[in-house]
Amino acid sequence: MGGGDGTGGAAAGGRPLIVAVDGGASKTDVWVVTADGAIAGTARGEGSNHQFSGLDGAMDALDATIALALRAAGVPDRAGPEADLGVYCLAGMDLPVDRRQLTEAIAGRGWTTRDLVHNDTMAVLRAGVRSGWGVAVVCGSGLNCTGRGPDGSIERFPSLAELSGDFASGGSWLGVRALGLALRAGDGRGRPTLLAERVPAHFNMANAEEVLSAVYTGRLEYGRLFELARVCLEVADGGDAEAGAAVSFLADEVVAMVNAVITRLGVAGREVEVVLGGGLFDSRNRVLDRRVEAGVTALAGRAVFRHLAAPPVLGAALLGLDAAGAPPGAEALLRARADGDDGPRSGGPSPR
Repeated sequence: MGGGDGTGGAAAGGRPLIVAVDGGASKTDVWVVTADGAIAGTARGEGSNHQFSGLDGAMDALDATIALALRAAGVPDRAGPEADLGVYCLAGMDLPVDRRQLTEAIAGRGWTTRDLVHNDTMAVLRAGVRSGWGVAVVCGSGLNCTGRGPDGSIERFPSLAELSGDFASGGSWLGVRALGLALRAGDGRGRPTLLAERVPAHFNMANAEEVLSAVYTGRLEYGRLFELARVCLEVADGGDAEAGAAVSFLADEVVAMVNAVITRLGVAGREVEVVLGGGLFDSRNRVLDRRVEAGVTALAGRAVFRHLAAPPVLGAALLGLDAAGAPPGAEALLRARADGDDGPRSGGPSPR
């Protein structure tokens, strides 16, 4: 689907190249890998979710980050595709219209000879599972879940917050909830909670009302309320009832998604891998983790839970190896090299 002359690119040594992309709301990670599992170059750039930055803005962010990664891989600038295969795992690819628009826009840029476009949860799933199938739930600023069955069938959700029936849409929801609980504790509508102190302290403000005023007047960006999600998790872990109730509500939404996917795949009686990815699961919060695991095992008693330790872009790279028909052992080599992170890099910190 890529544009240009269809010749593709190669690093020094002439090995076919795969461009692997994990594009989120706040950052984009790109790895350039060879079909034998070597990491030739990496880069990190700005977010590329078209729902926030617009389609042209998302493509420009991808263009800049891909260029940095290719430069780190030693690929010279030239007209036409600069790699043989591109795997683009992108946040915001929720509906068929998103897939069509993103696929056409990526093809129009002509970075790669062949393009594969997926929702970003597919990268988390591929990076986290070892059996080749399972369920991945991503809980960062948003919340989404994808499952792949043993037969290759895919199940997932649109993930458009309240519009798609999500009652608790990830860390963005939890951060706003934390501010609300702090406000209600102060004005008498709610019960006492340590959030009344921790929420304003996080922004070096005197009280929750000052935080509210700062957001309302634009002195504090609304998006920064997402930072309060981790505050709420920490307070919940300390035994605070109000914070704990909010985290439990979010956990129940995660369970609803995971269990729905498990049921739709028909694997409740099997040893299904459940990959927990995204910023909130990185925190290893006891309230969140325990409630999710209890809720899922109530349906799927043999479920195996995995916290994703690798960067999601690894999953995009592995999807690329799959599509390229990589030789046996390439996946193990790529996973080992990803753990060591010894490839050339450009454009900011290495993938976490």
